[in-house]
Amino acid sequence: MEIAKNTVVTLDYTVTDPDGNMIDDGQHPLVYIHGGYDGIFAVIEEALDGKKVGENLKVKLLPEDAFGEFDEELVMVEEASLFPDNIEVGMSFERVGEDGEEEMVYRITDIADGKVVVDGNHPLAGTALIFDVTVKDVRAASAEEIGHGHVHGDGGHHH
Repeated sequence: MEIAKNTVVTLDYTVTDPDGNMIDDGQHPLVYIHGGYDGIFAVIEEALDGKKVGENLKVKLLPEDAFGEFDEELVMVEEASLFPDNIEVGMSFERVGEDGEEEMVYRITDIADGKVVVDGNHPLAGTALIFDVTVKDVRAASAEEIGHGHVHGDGGHHH
């Protein structure tokens, strides 16, 4: 069976940066419904269209196709007094946007001299990613999976 709209695709994969550093060792296969359900980056989905079990491909995603460019405006310096005492570099927290709707996740990247540096960029923002994927399985998605827009059962979503 070929990968086409409304097929459930199982991929073995690894993700590295352009220098060959491992970003994701793909310990768990990636399972998604093909056809624009946002289960996988669009560039990879397009590259997989029409592929069959056993096929392998390498897809390079530029930052704008992956987690976006690094945005300096998302890096802020705040007073340490605004945070709990037990904060550490690497911790994340959500902050509700100015309009009260959009939530952003910020990571603490530095703590010094009574100041805390927070970064709202995704940790991989500004990084090109190389996906090495092998098609492990392709099957027709069930009507329920298509209706919900995600995979059920093995490797997918459980209720």
